[in-house]
Amino acid sequence: MVTCVIIALLVPTTLHGQSASDKLAGPSSTRAQLASDSLSKHRWSDWKASLKNRTGLDFGFDLIALGLVATESVGQNTAATGVVRLFAEWELTGRGTKNTGSLIGKVDYRHRLGKVPVKSFAGELGYAGVIGATYSDQRLRLTHLFWNQNFAQGRGAIYVGWLDVTDYVDAYALASPWQGFTNLQFQTGSGTIGGLPDSSLGLAAGYFFNNNVYISGGIVDANGNARNPLAGFKTYFGERETFKSLEVGWTTGPKARFFNSAHVTFWQQDARTEEGTSSGYGLSFHLSYVLGGHWLPFLRGGWADAGDAIYETAFSGGFGYSQDPSKGLLGLGLGWSRPNEDTYGTELEDQVTFEAFWMLELAKGIELTPNFQYIINPSLNSEAGSTVLFGLRGRAAF
Repeated sequence: MVTCVIIALLVPTTLHGQSASDKLAGPSSTRAQLASDSLSKHRWSDWKASLKNRTGLDFGFDLIALGLVATESVGQNTAATGVVRLFAEWELTGRGTKNTGSLIGKVDYRHRLGKVPVKSFAGELGYAGVIGATYSDQRLRLTHLFWNQNFAQGRGAIYVGWLDVTDYVDAYALASPWQGFTNLQFQTGSGTIGGLPDSSLGLAAGYFFNNNVYISGGIVDANGNARNPLAGFKTYFGERETFKSLEVGWTTGPKARFFNSAHVTFWQQDARTEEGTSSGYGLSFHLSYVLGGHWLPFLRGGWADAGDAIYETAFSGGFGYSQDPSKGLLGLGLGWSRPNEDTYGTELEDQVTFEAFWMLELAKGIELTPNFQYIINPSLNSEAGSTVLFGLRGRAAF
């Protein structure tokens, strides 16, 4: 999606399209990933385009690796994870119309490279937060598999099946963990939304009332298990512990939703008996707007009352910048957070987090992203006033 972000930064807002229900799905969604990767022409790109035209099937896969090293820690000071992803969309009904119906899915294989996977690295640092939330050691998993039905001439969409809530909750252009920021402070909910389950059985929907105002929301199983998705039938209909969200937003046009936008997201999560987490609720907000054709400043934040959220309160701001799509994208973010006492069991001191990344497209479909993070006062490490992280992410898309 970074390529799409770059292009959008360079396109005047008046040229953005004015009707597209697919823009209810965020930058890290399967549909968005397929769209961005199609901009890089490979030897088999023409064959894939022909297959899509003939059958409605579009697919892709990529290889991703992320490694980090820290100057201060309470345990290991390095972490690395490799990921292989296969994702596809098969348009089965309504082809040639705006009210299409598609089957969308994504399967991942996530594995640690070394002693610690990136998702667990925050604990090694004594940092109350999550770095690289998608870079775990879960091995083979189903991230999502659902039916996407568009309606009202493309102004609305309904998703039913196993969903990843980060596809549609509090999304914006730089939030993709695969190609944007890696720290949850600058991603979905700014760390103030609890749970954020993926591969969760449920449904979601979104609708544009006009070209500027939209609403979206959903209800999914709070106990979604990507390693065992069929268990969702038991937990969703039996335990009835759910995650619910409702988002109301404004944008200059549906295709500009993740760039020129303002939205407020409300969420609620039930107590999870087996996990031992309490029920909770909260809200988050987002503001961003393209300036000068190259700059994408943003302001984000949120508040939570329990509900397994990492932070009780958090605010962040920053920008994305691109001068030349062939050279990549620069992103900088600065955030403040107050850890959630209900989650950590005790009152912790506030933290300040800075992150910068520079995505470089080395060749068609080949990306390299140096990453730098500076964490001031990691709340779970009283011995360190700060820690610095140096990281490198690579991605090859096909």
